[in-house]
Amino acid sequence: MDNIIKIGIIQGRLSSPEGGRIQFFPWNTWREEFSKAQACGFQLIDWVINGACVEENPLMTTEGIAEIKALEETTGVAVIAVCADYFMDSPLIRCTNKERDERVEMLYKIAEQMHKAGISYLELPFVDQSAIKTEDELKALVELFSSLLDEMHKRNVTLAFETSLPADAFAGFIKALDHPATKVNYDMGNSASLGYSPRDELKAYGQYVATVHVKDRVHGGGTVPLGTGDTDFDTCFAMLREKGFRGPFILQAARGGEEMAWCRSNREFLLQYLRKYYP
Repeated sequence: MDNIIKIGIIQGRLSSPEGGRIQFFPWNTWREEFSKAQACGFQLIDWVINGACVEENPLMTTEGIAEIKALEETTGVAVIAVCADYFMDSPLIRCTNKERDERVEMLYKIAEQMHKAGISYLELPFVDQSAIKTEDELKALVELFSSLLDEMHKRNVTLAFETSLPADAFAGFIKALDHPATKVNYDMGNSASLGYSPRDELKAYGQYVATVHVKDRVHGGGTVPLGTGDTDFDTCFAMLREKGFRGPFILQAARGGEEMAWCRSNREFLLQYLRKYYP
């Protein structure tokens, strides 16, 4: 397998579930997840920022960043991206002007902390309750982000958008922004749930993909164990390779019983496709 391909795991998957949620920031065990990721063979962690206590997230404090850097140095596991689930519950659309201004300020704060921590990608989800639903919303977001991207670029932060838009509309959004700080976070499972063709999607915007979430979902349904849903993994990996994508691949898969064993099994599933398409 191409030795430059790096793989990682979304934060929280190496800890016991909290409150029945599949994804969350592991407040009590985030430190231990670095050594657990190392033990499972992961090189990367995709950090999660969600909920109402964003300012208390370790990434948002000087002391927390110092701890993160120390853990990266000790384990060799780096934080490659921030998955900003905060903007799922507090979207930058369908809100008041005051709310939008507050949320943009939070976006800047997160980007500034990422710059201090040396984290490259800020993954912004516009799916489910934050999905882009109208042409007017799409135009408003182009206008909004066009005013922000230079500042993101100065901070060495790239915005990796995930949307539920069809392939051509999503490609049009990225091209309208036309900025080096604009990329795509491609989620295999979410696309499968929407019934989208990975060939059509990656043909339209594969050259902009910066991060990939490896997941399986059923069409119209939720996350299921890898290989049991409707994600067309062969086409996804073949098209990503064709478009020149070389990672990172981040496991955001279904949870299991014993978290470490489950994550090792999911890693092996991913490695099978990497060996096949990135020999």
